Amino acid sequence: MHEFPVWQLGSLQIDISTFIAITVSAIITFVVARLAVRNLSVDNPSKMQNFLEWVVEFVHNLISSAMPLNRVKPFISLGMTLIMFIFISNLLGLPFGIVTDVHHAYPALGITEELLQEKGGHLELAWWKSPTADLSVTAGLALIVFILVHYLGVRLNSKHYVKHYFHPFPIFLPINLIETISKPVTLALRLFANIYAGEVLISTILMLGVIGTPFLAAWQAFSIFVGAIQAFLFTMLTMVYISQAAIHEEDH
Repeated sequence: MHEFPVWQLGSLQIDISTFIAITVSAIITFVVARLAVRNLSVDNPSKMQNFLEWVVEFVHNLISSAMPLNRVKPFISLGMTLIMFIFISNLLGLPFGIVTDVHHAYPALGITEELLQEKGGHLELAWWKSPTADLSVTAGLALIVFILVHYLGVRLNSKHYVKHYFHPFPIFLPINLIETISKPVTLALRLFANIYAGEVLISTILMLGVIGTPFLAAWQAFSIFVGAIQAFLFTMLTMVYISQAAIHEEDH
């Protein structure tokens, strides 16, 4: 297995490969969205415009399955951002890898003489991977969703938001709190585990050399499907959690 370069910034450790990949993911997401709306036309829409209109319709239908139709519009931008960014991030590590050989210590990157000796004086650094294959990224996304869900719950459903923690009886408060905390944890772990496992398997197949080529092609095709499903699930669950916290049952 390759090691990933880590930038030691005081007590903070920054995975450089993740930082590069998440920046590229954000840029690609922005560029795709910008190109799709560059020359909007009703009579002669471009292929990119047709694609984005399909994404809008897909996300609209996804959100409307989680909340009343008249409450969907404010969350379409959030849903599109999540599903496009996560899908692109999930696929970023599939096309290629960037690996360099290291024979000298680089303390700033977490490479010490002791580590080199453990690796036999030779170390391979991987500079590229799917950002969602890093738990810190998926945990960050889940934390953003967690904060947003409860902010919207307090702002849009203040009358019933706190009350639901004591439903159906006050004794259920600890259970409801555990359920609330478990939601972002499962969001982060589900996305991370699926993408990380896929990249580990790809690395294993690459060790087979030429013999592993057909297996690699098949698994990469399957990884695209997995990446799409995980982006869908993350976005869908986000909208379900927002609906549960911010929309009272009387609105349904």
